[in-house]
Amino acid sequence: MRRELEVILDSTHDAMIAVNKKGIITLFNKAAERLTGIDSHYALNKPVKKVILNTRLMYILETGDFELNRQQDLGDIKIITNRMPVRNEDGEIIGAVAVFRDITDILDLAEEITDLKEIKSMLEGVFHSTQDAITVVNKEGINLMINPAYTKLTGLSESDVIGKLATADIAEGESIHLKVLETKKSVVNARLKVGPNRKEVLATAAPITVDGELRGSVAVLHDVTEIISLTNELKVAKEIIRKLEARYTFDDIVGENDLVLKSIEKAKKAAELPATVLLRGESGTGKELFAHAIHNESFRKYNQFVRVNCAALSEDLLESELFGYEEGAFTGAKKGGKKGLFEQASGGTIFLDEIGEISLNTQVKLLRVLQEWEIVRVGGTKPIDVDVRVIAATNMDLEKAIKKGRFREDLFYRINVIPIEIPPLRKRKDDLYSLSINCIKKLNQEYGRNVEDISNEAIDILKKHYWPGNVRELENVIGRAIINMKLCEKIIKPNHIPKFETVEETQRNIEKDKESENLDKDILKLKEVVKNTEKRHIIKVLNSFNQNKTETAKALGISIRSLYYKMDKYGIKN
Repeated sequence: MRRELEVILDSTHDAMIAVNKKGIITLFNKAAERLTGIDSHYALNKPVKKVILNTRLMYILETGDFELNRQQDLGDIKIITNRMPVRNEDGEIIGAVAVFRDITDILDLAEEITDLKEIKSMLEGVFHSTQDAITVVNKEGINLMINPAYTKLTGLSESDVIGKLATADIAEGESIHLKVLETKKSVVNARLKVGPNRKEVLATAAPITVDGELRGSVAVLHDVTEIISLTNELKVAKEIIRKLEARYTFDDIVGENDLVLKSIEKAKKAAELPATVLLRGESGTGKELFAHAIHNESFRKYNQFVRVNCAALSEDLLESELFGYEEGAFTGAKKGGKKGLFEQASGGTIFLDEIGEISLNTQVKLLRVLQEWEIVRVGGTKPIDVDVRVIAATNMDLEKAIKKGRFREDLFYRINVIPIEIPPLRKRKDDLYSLSINCIKKLNQEYGRNVEDISNEAIDILKKHYWPGNVRELENVIGRAIINMKLCEKIIKPNHIPKFETVEETQRNIEKDKESENLDKDILKLKEVVKNTEKRHIIKVLNSFNQNKTETAKALGISIRSLYYKMDKYGIKN
């Protein structure tokens, strides 16, 4: 019976030490050996106070008290112990017993649980207070959690979402939760529309894994409605800034050709004077670049620079934009009226691009501004003084337009105070290399490329072209060449250059189509070269864009109005 009792006591998890009434150890089980590190053969039949230095069993023998659930250190561990006296049938104390167990792991676990509770509380606080909309689903794709930001964004409450499939909130697009659960991979910046209001969002989702097992998915939604609105506002602001700021200086004008240098020198002198400047040159030669540079070199450089494309606006709209209007001047007029561009530019410079395209009626009003330096708003009678520098530009033969009655002679003399002729690219082909490098630098930024140079052989091909579109056409050609290059290629070579007619081919075609035999031969030849080359190029570009006038005008670097004018002039059918 005693042997059976010893087996039972040795198999228990609790440590047990018993002493007789003299304090001699009579029981020292296996658990006691493990926790104290003392061998039972050493401990048995020895005084307990010699074996366990801080023992309380002698106190129990003396007092007969009970000590229950007492914590204490035992070496490197913490134990919880119960101590009690052992009495005989007569109630006499005949011994004492201590039962104790290691609670170090329990205390550590309790501390971890406490920490986990704190972490959980913190995460819940973050989850519910963050401005990012968050949604969580389980591995079956059923919604488990959403936060207040999610409700605010989507307009969906917990009852609309929780317990339902991940597609419950989607108005347009695919569920990123289901995609994550299917692929076990994150989904980044997916465009979706969610909720009854079809809010447009950018959604990012990631898998939730525990011990390598997929347990669900968590997604964060960002409302892009406001971003789109701000982006549109930024575009408007940029357009305004582009109108009110001259971006270029003479340092931005590339070229060492004598004709270009003479134009730059004349423009620098013009910048020092308050007189009106007329920039003349074919489309794409850089007239706007010169206008910016003249303004930035003048004493008006700290004031507004306002650019007006006269060909891009209808007569009525151009007049109201240039001179402004009074309240009630016409249907849809803004309450309180509106300042015109001349008023906005007062103190600065106004650049009238393609001035040859304005109507005779508007020319009369513009003449008054240049004579009196005052404007009258549309629907108004009171003259308003303006202090503005006028720079005009045209690619039109104004002298010819005067003879045809399309442009006022008196206005011509008012704007032609300082005429500056900007040479076409075909007359400055020695600048082709430097202009090409400048185009490459610009297009590298736009296309995200790293092209470094253009070969001499490619430049030789460019020199054979007539360049009716001038520098703007060159930029188009360089852009197409870069597109033709492989990402690893750094130098534009002949095989990258798109095919176009050489000067020799153009001249051969012109010989076949000569017209106007009554003109002087020398003059005839020059005009025919320009006319036929421009006509052929317009037809070629129209065909390449499937007769799309808007894209053709954009590629040619001219306004849609100018394109229609040229098509009518050359008899090009729609």
